[in-house]
Amino acid sequence: MSSSSPPDREIRILTGLAAFLEPYDGLILDLWGVIHDGRHPYPGVTDTLARIKASGRKVVMLSNAPRRSSAVIEGMTQIGIDRDLYDDVLSSGELAWRALDQRTLPWAVALGRRCLHIGPARDDGLLDGLGLTTVDSPEEGAFILNTGPWEDGETVADYEPLLGEAAACAMPMVCANPDIEVIRAGNRIICAGALALRYGELGGAVHQFGKPHAETYQACLELMGIPDPARLVAIGDSLATDIRGAAGAGIDSVLVTSGIHGAELGLAYGETPTGERLEEACAAAGTFPRAAIAAFVW
Repeated sequence: MSSSSPPDREIRILTGLAAFLEPYDGLILDLWGVIHDGRHPYPGVTDTLARIKASGRKVVMLSNAPRRSSAVIEGMTQIGIDRDLYDDVLSSGELAWRALDQRTLPWAVALGRRCLHIGPARDDGLLDGLGLTTVDSPEEGAFILNTGPWEDGETVADYEPLLGEAAACAMPMVCANPDIEVIRAGNRIICAGALALRYGELGGAVHQFGKPHAETYQACLELMGIPDPARLVAIGDSLATDIRGAAGAGIDSVLVTSGIHGAELGLAYGETPTGERLEEACAAAGTFPRAAIAAFVW
C-alpha cells in the first residue's frame, strides 16, 4: 500500500484463505469470477470449499444469476461443483421471482400480468409459475422482465430502439441481474444490469434485485441463520456489487482480483495483486475490501 493510505483502507494481501477465515462463522460467496468461469470451476475451488465445509462454517452462494436458486444449483452440479460442498444458494433471480409471485410491494401489485422478456431462452424458467402472458414487443400496460441480452456478443446499442419504444410506453422494468458485465470462459459480455442502466437513462422505471442492494443481504442473513454480520465474510470479484454490497450490510469482504477486475489491475489469473494499483481501483469505485486474494484458494 502507498504510505498515504488511511489505516482503515489498508487492504491485506492474502496468498490463501485459511488463517484469514478464523474470526468468521460463515461465508457469502460469489459464483462468476470466484467459483467458476461459467463453464468450469477454477483450479483449487472444490478443495477449498471442502476445507471450509469441514471447518464447520456455513457457506451460501449469493449470485446475481437471473435464474431460480434451484436452477443455479443444478448448473453448478453439472460443471462439477458437488451439492454437499455448500449449504445453500440465493440468486437475484430467486428474489425477483418471489417479488413477482407474492406481489406484496406496491410497485409489484401495479405491474399487471403481461410481460416482455428480454433474455436468453435458458432464463425462461424464471417465468414458470407466475401466471404471466408474454408479449413480443413493447406495449402499454405490460412490464419488462430483463434477464440479460438475447445473445452473447450483443451490445447495449443493439437494444436502443427496443428500450426507447418501451420507455415511451412507460413500461416498468424488473431487472433480475444488476451486473453490468461478466466474463464467460474468458469473454467479456454484457449483463442485464447494462440494459437496466440505459433504460433508466431513457427515463424508464427500473426495479432491481441482487447485489449490492441491502434487501438481498438481509435475505441472505436470514437464510444462513447468522444475524450478526460481523460473523460473516463475503468473497467476490466485483467492487461495484460484491464489495460495495457487503460494506453496506456491515460485512467484511475479500476481493478476488483474477475476476472481472483482472484486466484493469493488469493481472493474469492467479497472479498476486499489488497494493498501489489495487488501491487506485478501489478508490475509483469508492469502496474497499478488508483483503484481496488472487484466487479462491485455501
